[in-house]
Amino acid sequence: MTSAAQTAHHEPRPATGVLANRDFVKLWTGETISLVGTQVTQLALPLVAILTLHATVLEVGFLNATRYAPVIVVSLIAGVWLDRRRRRPVLVAADAACAIFIGLIPVASVLGVLSIWLLYALALLAGASQVFLDIGSLSYLPGLVERRQLADANGKMQVSYSVAEIAGPTLAGLLVGILTAPITLSVDAASYLCSLAALLTIRKHEPSPALDGPAPPVVRSVAEGLRAVFGSRMLRSLLLQSCTFNFCQNAAITVFLVYAIRRLGLSSTQLGLVIGAGAVAALAGALVANRLRTRFGLGPVLVVATIGACLSYLLLLIPHGATPADLVILGAAQAGYGANVVVYNIITVTLRQVVTPNRLLARMNGSYRMLLFGAGPLGAITGGVLGATVGLRAAMTISVIALTTPAAWIPFSPVFRLRQMPAGPDEPEP
Repeated sequence: MTSAAQTAHHEPRPATGVLANRDFVKLWTGETISLVGTQVTQLALPLVAILTLHATVLEVGFLNATRYAPVIVVSLIAGVWLDRRRRRPVLVAADAACAIFIGLIPVASVLGVLSIWLLYALALLAGASQVFLDIGSLSYLPGLVERRQLADANGKMQVSYSVAEIAGPTLAGLLVGILTAPITLSVDAASYLCSLAALLTIRKHEPSPALDGPAPPVVRSVAEGLRAVFGSRMLRSLLLQSCTFNFCQNAAITVFLVYAIRRLGLSSTQLGLVIGAGAVAALAGALVANRLRTRFGLGPVLVVATIGACLSYLLLLIPHGATPADLVILGAAQAGYGANVVVYNIITVTLRQVVTPNRLLARMNGSYRMLLFGAGPLGAITGGVLGATVGLRAAMTISVIALTTPAAWIPFSPVFRLRQMPAGPDEPEP
């Protein structure tokens, strides 16, 4: 591996923005609609358990775990699958599957057959389909836009995440109060169908992957994807830090959802507004992330973003009720977290895509996400166990203090010493 100083180079400024690419706009539009629906589910699904099924904090922890557990089992296989065939048809099928599994929850509620175990099962199946969507989208995008537009495209995608995080929780909080939590999930089911329709309108031909001879055994393909991550010091260090963060953040958010409703006394609408406040800041971060990277350098911006994300949740320990002042503090905690995480994500996702050959993109993303999001269910269960054993307040304190520990990776990672984006694997050194 070449050093950061050797690989760093100045990127040419795009002559035209990525919005000139009509196929990207179609993909982006469908993703944005789907992401709003997904963020509705992000809040509404645990509220189905809390408000409709009267679940315990441990059961909520298991529910959050079932949503992300498929990442551990499915990601590696999904990466191999997506590297061996065209990615758009897989995305279409995954959208359809997600619409069906999420849509069955309100149907089961209307029929009076919804239970915590059925909720676990449908969340698990939807989570497995979502793995193919997430890995496929990350791997499909670099083939849809030019490399010089990739950072811009990822920035636009993160804007969509931020807009969804603003609209989704707020919309979910309002709809839960009007329609009940299970019926609110029908919004997400419809959003997947919108994403499916947008994918079908993309005109750019996606060639089938060029395979030299028969496809290698699955185990060898999986191993190659793992080597793409762990053979790169940059990706390896990013992954270890992000896994630590994901574990602690999922523990904290699992406890916080129950803590906010049962200990602080927030309504579903107030909770949606608090989480939505964080998304407003995330939108601002998404809009300026690439400018900050260009102005101050890749590494310094990541240092600030990491520290900000790790420390923001400490503010959640201050409120003791649901007064306007308490809501402002809770919103500030979410804002600090959201703005910094989105800056970190835009830069690191682009970095991963740039340094990985296209033939390995899906397997790299599958391997990376298996471990990254595999840490999430473990964190959610840990948060649930903490809440059940030591109480909600103590569990909140432990989890948000633990969330400060990923900052300890900063001195040991070469990524934080980079000034500019490194060269791609197929680009000549400057």
